[in-house]
Formats: sequence, C-alpha cells, structure tokens
Amino acid sequence: MDRSQPKLYIIIPCYNEQDVLSITAPQFLDKISSLVAAGMISDESRVMFVNDGSADETWNIICSLAQQDSHFIGISQSRNRGHQNAVLAGLMEAKDMCDITISIDCDGQDDINAMDEMVEQYLNGYEVVYGVRSKRDTDTFFKRFTAEAYYKLLKRMGVEVVFNHADYRLISSRVLQEFANYHEVNLFLRGMIPLIGFPSTEVYYERHERLAGKSHYPLSKMLLLAFDGITSLSIKPIRIITGLGFIVTILSIIAIIWAIIAQVTGHTVSGWASLICVISFLGGSILTALGIIGEYVGKTYMETKGRPRFIISERTYEKRNE
Repeated sequence: MDRSQPKLYIIIPCYNEQDVLSITAPQFLDKISSLVAAGMISDESRVMFVNDGSADETWNIICSLAQQDSHFIGISQSRNRGHQNAVLAGLMEAKDMCDITISIDCDGQDDINAMDEMVEQYLNGYEVVYGVRSKRDTDTFFKRFTAEAYYKLLKRMGVEVVFNHADYRLISSRVLQEFANYHEVNLFLRGMIPLIGFPSTEVYYERHERLAGKSHYPLSKMLLLAFDGITSLSIKPIRIITGLGFIVTILSIIAIIWAIIAQVTGHTVSGWASLICVISFLGGSILTALGIIGEYVGKTYMETKGRPRFIISERTYEKRNE
C-alpha cells in the first residue's frame, strides 16, 4: 500500500471554546503547512473542528475560519453529546475522506509537534499511534495519583488501555473502517481502539497548561468517564460481586453453625452491637452490589435502544457522496 503523502484530517472536538480557538487554530494550520512543506502529507489535508453543541460563539468562529482558509472545515452536532461522542462524530465523518486522522483537544495542552513523529510512524507502517504523556509534572499530586491509580485499576479489571494515554492519537482510515462496526452507545475510546488490533506504537510528549479559557472536564466528569471505562469494557466487577457473595455466604454458614453450638451449650450472649454491625455490613454490601448490577442493566438498556450516537446538524462544506 502506498503511504506517501497521506491526506491527514486533524479532528478537534470543541465545546464552548471561543476563548481558545483564536489561539490554537493558527497553530493547527501552521502544523498542517509544515507537514505539507516537509512532503509528509498531502496539501488536501484538513483541520476539522467538531462543535459539540456549544452555547457560545464557537460554531460562528469555526464557520469564519472555514471561510478564511480552505484547510479549515467544521461540523456541528445538533446538541451537546459529550467529548467522546464528539470525537467519534469527527472520526466517522472523516474516515471516507482521508488516509489518516489525528484527534486532539483544542485547548493547546497536548503538544502538536508530536504529530510529526506520529505521521512518521504511520509512514513506517503503523496503523495506530498513541500519544502518551511522558510525565505529569503539571498535574497536582491528587490528580497525578488518582490518574495513575486509575490506569492500573483498568488493567486489573481486564481493560486494554495504554498507560497515560487519553484521546491524542493517530488512526488510519483502514482502522476507522473496522471501528465503524463497533456500535456501542457507551463510549470509552481509549479502551475501544486497542480492541481493533492492527500494528500500533506510542509517541511520547509533555503536556502543557491550558492556553486560555477553563476546562470543561471537571472532577465529576472525569470520575464518570472512569466508571464508564470499567463498566463498558469489563465484567470483572460482576465477578468480584459473585466472589464476595460466595465469601459472605461461607462466613454466614460459619456464623450459623457457631450460633447453633452456642445455643446448645448455653453460652448465648445478647450482642446488640455485633448484630447491628453484621446487619449494616450485609445491607451495605447488598446495596453496593445492586448498584453495580443496576449500572450494567442500565447500560444494556441504553445499548438495546440503538439510538444514534451523534447527529450532525451543520457542516461548513458539502459532504462527498451525499
């Protein structure tokens, strides 16, 4: 397969990013231009912004950028669907229009110069190239500790993820064609992409502070994404519940035997505190187990509906083959 000068689409999800777009958009255009000048990609490469139902001037800015330079294009979702769905919308829109995609956030934290090595690795034969943070010096101790602990937890739960990798990655159109066959509604892209296979490698970079605006991914959303990653790609929590249930059952049988022996030998002692402790422990365990099982049932319910994961309401261009 000829890989010379592939057509690259940079996929950039945007939600209320009016403050940062004017800073990072020229940087993305400069990166396209430098890669074209180096003969690494085609001049037909594009920067694709994905407006995720922004409530500010983000979409108007994207439209203005598209009018100023043909290398800028944009699509807009009909409403806010979340970061993962926005990335997916861009990937699925671009898969028939380019040879490779690179997904990256628009806040300037991920080093865009890592794209050079990503494209080089594609030219060397890799179909997926993961952008991996080399260190977390810019993170607080709490964020660094919880993030690293989370990646380790995912591994133990059987989820195949790349350590310290988020959603900065190169994916070839060949891989995206296969990924289109994955129809999950509950998305955790950093855990789903490795499932497809194909030759892959990693590129390391340092992450910077956000250039402007504020993060739209607070702790609550990060925790929700983390929980989705486990429950969407692993059934180990269910197996853990089964194991705990078995252990509690054994302990309960032992307690019953002890109670019978104590009754027969006349050594029964009224123990209100111990009774309350046992009831509280069993009650909490049951409620926790029901909550985890309910989460899986709810995800199954959402999957069976088969609702669209994204709806594109506007484009700055006329899509091919429409």
